[in-house]
Amino acid sequence: MAWPKSTKTIRIRKGNLFSSDCPTRIILDDVTSRWGSLVLVLLHKDGSYRFSELAYLIGGVSEKMLAQTLRALEQDGFVLRTVHATKPPKVEYSLTEMGSEVAERMLALAAYIESNVGRVMAHRAKMAQKTA
Repeated sequence: MAWPKSTKTIRIRKGNLFSSDCPTRIILDDVTSRWGSLVLVLLHKDGSYRFSELAYLIGGVSEKMLAQTLRALEQDGFVLRTVHATKPPKVEYSLTEMGSEVAERMLALAAYIESNVGRVMAHRAKMAQKTA
C-alpha cells in the first residue's frame, strides 16, 4: 500500500492495524522490517551514525536497502537526517523523539529474542524432527 498522494488532508486520531486501508500498516512495515528494526535499535543504543557506519554495523544489509530503510523511517518521523556543511559533506542519522519511543519498544523485543534464542532454536529442531 502506498501513501496517499496528499497527506495534508488526512487527520487520523488513532489508527487501526486491522484495516487494510489504514496507514498504520505502512508504518508497521517500516518499523518491523528486518532492517528497520535493526536501525532503530542501533541508533537508540548509540545515538547517531553516518551511513557507512550503519552499513558496517548492520551485517548483511545492502547499501540500497539501508538507504530505502533510512528514507522510510525519516518520512515516518522516526529518524532525523542531519547534513553538516563540511567538505566533503557529512551526513548523520539519529532518532527523533518518536523514534526513541518506538525504539524502546523494539529494544524490549530484541532483548527477549536474544535471551531466548536457545529455546527457540531447540523448538525449531524439535519441530524439524517431527516433520522429517
